[in-house]
Amino acid sequence: MITPAFDLSQDLDYLILSIRVPYTRTSEFDLFIDGTDFKFYAKPYFLRLTLPGRIVEDGREKATFEIDKGLFTLRVPKETGGEHFEGLQMLTSLLAPKGSRSAKPLVEDVTAECSESAGDNEEEDEEEFDWQVEQEVYMERSEEEMRALHKYGFGNQRCGVFARLQEELSDVIDVKNPEGASAAERRRARLEAEALAFSPDHYLADLFEDEEIKGLLKFRPWWGKLSPSTEPEGECAVSFTDDEKEQLRKFTNCSYLLDKTSRHQAWLSLVDLLLAYSYEVRSTEGDHNVESPWTIRKLSGTLSWLETYSSLQEVLVSFGRRALSYPLYRHFALVSAAIRDTTKILRSGKACVLKCLLDIHKVFRANEPAYILNDLYITDYCIWIQRVKSKKVASLAATLQKASLQKKDTELELDELEDAATMVVEEEEEEEEQGASESVAASRGDGSSASSDGSSDLSGDSEESEAEGHGCTESKEGGRGGAEAFKDNPPQPQPTSSVSPNPRATTSALLSAGKRKVDALPSAAQDSRQLIRELGRRVAEELRISPDSIHKADGRCSPPSSAAAKTGGASGGSSSGTFLEPSPGRNPLLIIQTQEEPRDLEREFIG
Repeated sequence: MITPAFDLSQDLDYLILSIRVPYTRTSEFDLFIDGTDFKFYAKPYFLRLTLPGRIVEDGREKATFEIDKGLFTLRVPKETGGEHFEGLQMLTSLLAPKGSRSAKPLVEDVTAECSESAGDNEEEDEEEFDWQVEQEVYMERSEEEMRALHKYGFGNQRCGVFARLQEELSDVIDVKNPEGASAAERRRARLEAEALAFSPDHYLADLFEDEEIKGLLKFRPWWGKLSPSTEPEGECAVSFTDDEKEQLRKFTNCSYLLDKTSRHQAWLSLVDLLLAYSYEVRSTEGDHNVESPWTIRKLSGTLSWLETYSSLQEVLVSFGRRALSYPLYRHFALVSAAIRDTTKILRSGKACVLKCLLDIHKVFRANEPAYILNDLYITDYCIWIQRVKSKKVASLAATLQKASLQKKDTELELDELEDAATMVVEEEEEEEEQGASESVAASRGDGSSASSDGSSDLSGDSEESEAEGHGCTESKEGGRGGAEAFKDNPPQPQPTSSVSPNPRATTSALLSAGKRKVDALPSAAQDSRQLIRELGRRVAEELRISPDSIHKADGRCSPPSSAAAKTGGASGGSSSGTFLEPSPGRNPLLIIQTQEEPRDLEREFIG
């Protein structure tokens, strides 16, 4: 804990303690008074004094706190009125903890005679361990040292605040050494931290799963419901709550002497604060929660990195990078919405801006580590904005409305990430569609194969009837007539001419030659169709199929006077061989015999 700067004085009846505790919370002061012991605590400060005289706590004590100076003054009555306390200027001795002042030697020679008694009294002679915190007197910095420190805060008018509070306020700002880091060094460290914090996975997840984002974009914040004012300045009518009015009365009325550069930076930092605030209001739909202080100060480079901007575009880029790297919802549409909200706030006038600043002040005031930011920035902005001219606010709103922030400005490669992710999503959708179509086709194929298996037994019996119904009756009857003639009266072999082969004679010769193998065929009592199929199979083993006969016989069915006429017509279209059709009703293909070896085939069937 930090030992504050303090001073002691007295009169006849009171001891007066003046303790400097800047940037502390006024609602948390703890006092302990007991005789010569005095203890004071106000986070992060702690003071413990051992007084030269006794004081009492009897209701007459009185305390005041000057917020501007951070000075706490306490008047405590003396136990004995008129007593004079010696050595109040000896601050180091007053900070020394209360303990033994005896001059015992550091090393003692314990003889054997007294060893037993020494052992018995060892615990009694041992002094109690001092658990109290070691304190050092606070030394004020010289003016030369203060000028060497880098400035920050509202209008860059503060320095030395974090020199002793850095350990206590490490959760408030991200700068490791605010006193020794220049503005350029802070900016460079901020950009590096933002690049490390940016998560492409988180960004793409919010990009493609944006149901909650769409709901936040539809939210209408309170400044969007303001009605236009009838005042000539054109500001919207803004009403303040009783708490906000009370807070305004607590502020000290003062003026700020800022040069041109400081004023420019103050305006730009104001835009940065309003961007972070509007984003937080939209992301929580106007209902602040425990994360609100963290969100506001994390999105604002002014609050988290003590940043000073030189242009409005720098403010927008900084806010865009931080809004896509830190909060729960990281979507560029929310960044654009926050810019539009901030423009609306500025166009509504300085009263609307003041109400936003008071809301930020309230959020930070209720948070343990963030209250220091009120003293550095927010309180001064609440006082300063009341004195600025309305036309300055309107001019800033017009400039912000003309400004634009593109994804490429953030230098986070957002367009490349989105293009790559879109390609991956499209490929996955195509693969899913292809897999779905294949599964549907497979299921249809299984059903059709099952139905074809169930009807295969009936297909053979219905083929001839289907052929009769489609105009091939005469051809089928010619074939069947030839089969019946072969069964009852087998034809006799006739000689064939190699010059002008007769298809009918060749067919009769082949059938006569097959008479010798009829014993191996099914009996005549069986169905004639089975006989024709078996005969056709065996004839096909000895002959070859002409490719062009398939083309000629495919789908053609003319009503010739006899089967011989049909085969003759077929053979007339080919000069390479003789066409055979053992089963015209069953198979439309024509079987031919080559002219080179007609007698060898006949000899084989006869033999």
